[in-house]
Amino acid sequence: MNQASVQSSDVRGRWQAVCNRADLVPNSGVVAWVTNIQVALFYLPGEAGEQLFAVQNHDPLARANVIGRGIVGHLGGDLVIASPLYKQHYRLEDGSCLEYPEQQLRVWPVRLAGEVVEIGLD
Repeated sequence: MNQASVQSSDVRGRWQAVCNRADLVPNSGVVAWVTNIQVALFYLPGEAGEQLFAVQNHDPLARANVIGRGIVGHLGGDLVIASPLYKQHYRLEDGSCLEYPEQQLRVWPVRLAGEVVEIGLD
C-alpha cells in the first residue's frame, strides 16, 4: 500500500509516529526524519477525500534532498510531484519517474492514526 487514503486500519509491519496532522501543510510537502532517511510527506485534502503520501526526499537525478519542496500536480492522469531542480515528475503513488524510467523514489505506507501521522516500516 504505497498510497494511503487517510485511515486507521492496520497492515503488516510496524508503524512509527513521525508527526501530527497539525504539522502537515495541505497540498504541499513537509519533511520528516525516519530511521536515518529524510521522508517527504504530502497531505492532499480534497474532493476525493484526504490522501497522504510518503516518498524519499532525496532526488536521485539532482542528488539533493529537495523533493519535499516540489510542486504537486496532475500529469497524464497521475498525481505527481515535480522536482524543484530539474522539474522531472514522480508519481506519488509508486515513486516512478515519468521522464526517466530508471529513476525511482522510495515510497512508504503512511496513515493517520487519529491525529498522528504514521509511516509503515519493513
